[in-house]
Order: sequence, then C-alpha cells, then structure tokens
Amino acid sequence: MTNLVEALASYGEYHRDHRNVATHALGIPLIVLAVEVLLSRPTWDLGGWVATPAMVGSVLAALWYLRLDLKVGLLMAVLLALLCSAGHWIAQVSTVVWLAGGIGLFVAGWTLQFLGHHYEGRKPAFLDDIKSLLVGPLFVVCEGLFAMGLLGDLRRQVHAG
Repeated sequence: MTNLVEALASYGEYHRDHRNVATHALGIPLIVLAVEVLLSRPTWDLGGWVATPAMVGSVLAALWYLRLDLKVGLLMAVLLALLCSAGHWIAQVSTVVWLAGGIGLFVAGWTLQFLGHHYEGRKPAFLDDIKSLLVGPLFVVCEGLFAMGLLGDLRRQVHAG
C-alpha cells in the first residue's frame, strides 16, 4: 500500500457518512482559502518578488503532496497556487476585508466540518493525527476525481484498504 493510499484510507475511515463527505467538500476548501487569506499578510519584498507566509505554507504542503504521488501532487500544487493567489488578492483589498473574509471563511468552514462529524457520529480525524489537516484537502480532491470516474485504480485501492 502506497503512502497516498494509506493516507486516504485512514482519513476515509472517519468520513463514511455521505453527509459528512458533502460538508467536507465545501468546508475544507473554505478553510484552506481562509488560511491562504489570513496568511497573505505580511508580504516580503524579495528583490522584486513578493512572498507571504501563505506562499511558504502552500509550497511546503505542495511538496508533501508531491512526495505522496506525482500526478495528484501536481494537481494539489495547482489548486494551492490558485487558492493562494485568491487569498493574496482578498488580503490586498483592505484590512477589514482581509480579516472579516479570512475569519468568516474559517468559521464557516469549521462549522461545516463539525456539522459533518455530528452526522458521522465520530470525532474529526485531526484529533487523532494532526497530519489529517493536510490529508483533508487531498481527500476532497480525490473524492471529487473518483466521483468523475477518474483514478479508478486509486479508488479501488483506497476503498479496499
């Protein structure tokens, strides 16, 4: 069993109820965007390049995803780059928009997460394994790909694991 299969199978054990998976499909992207927004300040000028804590976090997360699987990791890297870009844009509008948007998205996302786990009747996976905070976005993306009929071999391995 690969690390990708193992991570998805382990996370999936906490997410069997379809209502929980549905709330995660919306809640997790909201949380990731919220983190991107909130970490898009401060900005550092690196000789003409702008860097933010969000960019650093996104690169580190993308490297972790790439280590699990090249194809899925590349997709995750692209999605993180898009969310990081959106977060940076929101953070530049105004301080009120930056804070209200980031905090609002964060609260909305976590509200959906805990509602889903109420349906599931089980605590969130990150309470047992902090790494699950990185696996969650991967799970949502892979479940979306599975629903579109893609990555059939991976789906079979995850659901058999």
